[in-house]
Amino acid sequence: MTQIIFAGSGLASLPAFKSAIEENGGRVTCLGSSRQVIEAISKEGFDLLIADEFLEDMSGIDLIEKVIARNPMLNSAVVSSLPPDEYHEASEGLGILMQLPNGPGQEEADTLMKHLKKIQSFKVGP
Repeated sequence: MTQIIFAGSGLASLPAFKSAIEENGGRVTCLGSSRQVIEAISKEGFDLLIADEFLEDMSGIDLIEKVIARNPMLNSAVVSSLPPDEYHEASEGLGILMQLPNGPGQEEADTLMKHLKKIQSFKVGP
């Protein structure tokens, strides 16, 4: 089972997106603050962080930047309404798997999980 954190209050209210993640083998933990996310990631092994565009104390992109400094192997996706050029500039070098639109649904969840499974299927070494 793929362990996933939803960071922010907005993602928990997206039943189609959450259900599609779970149907694709994801076990979802919803956390509202960046502090909770950083604490959880330091204690448990998660496969994916999905950050809402804004949390109570920082943006989703800023949260991902903080998290990958602690765990660079954690995959991430972020809800962002930035246009492509601005998003690229803001997220460059962070290795974010996917930009999600506001109000992502089943299609975005299916695509995200497909990308994640493809990455997880790669094996390192002989």
